[in-house]
Amino acid sequence: MPQSALIVEVPEAEPLVRDWRAQHDWSAKRGVPAHITVLYPFVPTEKIDERLRTELRELFATHPAFLFSLPRVARFPEVAWLAPEPAAPFESLVDAVATQYPDYPPYEGAHEVVIPHLTVAEGAADLQDEVDAAITPSLPIAAEATAVSLFLEDDTGWWSRGQRYPLGGS
Repeated sequence: MPQSALIVEVPEAEPLVRDWRAQHDWSAKRGVPAHITVLYPFVPTEKIDERLRTELRELFATHPAFLFSLPRVARFPEVAWLAPEPAAPFESLVDAVATQYPDYPPYEGAHEVVIPHLTVAEGAADLQDEVDAAITPSLPIAAEATAVSLFLEDDTGWWSRGQRYPLGGS
């Protein structure tokens, strides 16, 4: 069943990470731009209705837009990613959505703590070393979070933006 996701798009990172993501990130290969995930998976696409869209618009309007930077490459096992600073505004968005929609825990509850991140490449340590060496000299990236986007998966596995919900003050 096709899913949805809530993300903060980070177009400021695209020039630096686009090629890496195109080769080594499943989401980029399926139409998702550089982003920091707020909630995945979210509501199945067939259950998204105007009531839900209104709730999301109202929820995100209560959170201010904010500036952040991506100053360093970090790693999970098998993933090289950019760490946003400050992380707290992203954590606040994650907590707010998870609280309002408890039937949809982040990453289906697989992680006790959700760490905001922008995935650059999925792969072993040697790939992560390559990513780190190639990207670090061009960091930090200055960015601004002004909206949360609802991305929708179709029956073929392709993702596209369904709607953008402005953060308050943006």
